[in-house]
Amino acid sequence: MALLQISEPGMSAAPHQHKLAIGIDLGTTNSLVATVFSGMSKVLQDEHGHALLPSVVRYLPSGEVVVGHEAQAQQSADPVNTVVSVKRFMGRSLKDIADRAHIPYHFVDSADTTKHLQIQTRAGLRTPIEISAEILKTLKARAEKSLGGELTGAVITVPAYFDDAQRQATKDAARLAGLNVLRLLNEPTAAAVAYGLDNAAEGTFVIYDLGGGTFDVSILKLTKGVFEVLATNGDSALGGDDFDHRIYCWVLDEIRTKVRESHGHFNPLNEQDTRLLLTKSRQAKEWLTDNHEAQITCRLSDGSFVDVTLTATQFLELTQHLVTKTLSPTLKAMRDANLGIEDIKGVVLVGGATRMPQVRHAVEDYFQQTPLTNLDPDKVVALGAAIQANALVGNRSEEDLLLLDVTPLSLGLETMGGLVEKIIPRNSTLPVARAQDFTTYKDGQTAMSIQVLQGERELVADCRSLARFELRGIPPMAAGAARIRVTFQVDADGLLSVSAREQTSGIEANVVVKPSYGLTEDEITQMLKSSFGSAETDKKSRMLAEARVSAGAIIQSVKLALAADSNLISDVEKLAIEAEILKLEAIAKTEDAAAINKAVDSLNHATEAFAAARMNASVSRALAGKNLDEVNL
Repeated sequence: MALLQISEPGMSAAPHQHKLAIGIDLGTTNSLVATVFSGMSKVLQDEHGHALLPSVVRYLPSGEVVVGHEAQAQQSADPVNTVVSVKRFMGRSLKDIADRAHIPYHFVDSADTTKHLQIQTRAGLRTPIEISAEILKTLKARAEKSLGGELTGAVITVPAYFDDAQRQATKDAARLAGLNVLRLLNEPTAAAVAYGLDNAAEGTFVIYDLGGGTFDVSILKLTKGVFEVLATNGDSALGGDDFDHRIYCWVLDEIRTKVRESHGHFNPLNEQDTRLLLTKSRQAKEWLTDNHEAQITCRLSDGSFVDVTLTATQFLELTQHLVTKTLSPTLKAMRDANLGIEDIKGVVLVGGATRMPQVRHAVEDYFQQTPLTNLDPDKVVALGAAIQANALVGNRSEEDLLLLDVTPLSLGLETMGGLVEKIIPRNSTLPVARAQDFTTYKDGQTAMSIQVLQGERELVADCRSLARFELRGIPPMAAGAARIRVTFQVDADGLLSVSAREQTSGIEANVVVKPSYGLTEDEITQMLKSSFGSAETDKKSRMLAEARVSAGAIIQSVKLALAADSNLISDVEKLAIEAEILKLEAIAKTEDAAAINKAVDSLNHATEAFAAARMNASVSRALAGKNLDEVNL
């Protein structure tokens, strides 16, 4: 369905009032830029008619930087200075890149843990943010040339399962490229916008997005222009590059076998040969989309000739585990949305890697229906981003297009006993703000340390720390009397800020979470796996921690009371209470939550008479020297 911008006579905006906005799909393999013309979104092409811009950046000896097809053509000849698939390094440190054997770059880890890794090029050290900015600058220039004016802003898409660090890195790259970022938009949501509006679709749809470096699956409910994300899942370290790598490894095995058969010695590949074989592997993968076999031929730098044939059947066997790997997040997203296969109206395929026959067959078998492919899977994300950008700058009413995205992981803070109190649960609709009141643990406490956490487990040790800050200047009060309200806010881009405010004094502290670039997809996946597989263990751990906190609080309270008013009870009663304290202190060191709670009850019972005596004494002191009329007043 075309989007027509129709106005009442005399009510249409003047041509010069139309603001120029673009949508950018910053992809692992290719990137695109799109805009809205006369109500219809369209991908912009370069002067040669290319819509896709290869996400490849090359640093030349002259100091010039080239991006796209020209850089891609030299990636095998100059692999060290030609960076491909930089998106996989966004928001990452060196320790997060487990398998670097086939990556021909010279990495340098930053001494500052809050900074990106760096890549050594002839132009000097470059971070993934700087390299991505070069791609975005090229797309920005293409848009300005095509549209003939200055851009108002851009919507940039990111994988739904990008964590805070990866999102922040993307936003930083856009700012470095001189773009005004209107919003970071999840790729599956952008695809749903393009598909839903173009097809007047309504119902519940699955967006299966397998790109060059990332996999996302989102379940959305489309209703009259409202796009509500019900659940999301994925793997930000799984994509078409991994299929290329499997072919590359197979080619290496074939070369080694032939060398052994000829009684020769296999020499390790240099950087040029590694990049050459990876490029040939990608070309073979693409050829097998429509053909039964692919010939891989090239000459290596030592003069040896590679000539092997990969069949479609062999390719399927090599990569079946990668296809299966996409179905696990899909199943989890379906469970989170509480939906069955019969509830899904359609499955939209997004990303160039979904062109592989084995991927399409797997999706069709799982959902028992033919996937929807009437929109180009390479372009659909950029088209949706352009539609959202057009709405955000006011060229069309935002009321006609409402996006309700979600958080991928729960957010919370640390409480006494090393427990995690979840403030915003995963799959909460964005933007979201939630607050919860906390109090002090000790008498006279004037400061509180707040640790912000991300994850699904019950204990701090099992979750990821995002930030720490302190609230100071709390008025000295009795333990439990202060009221500190902690507010979590996640904006439409999925970025978090946290504030804490003491209610009586108005003292406040806050932090915009700028996480270290070290949260790996494996850690995210493991967080979710652990939360499902360790629910019973976590429950017991939480009960034990809560019992110990309760025990500590009553022990401290009773000790302070004895120090102040032990004269109100007999020595025998005092000894009995002290014996119960010692008993509780010993039991609190055990792993038996039920026994600790029982000992707490026993101490409570032992101090009932003492508590009554203290109450009577307090009342007597309050009434001392006052007549009946004064009391009534």
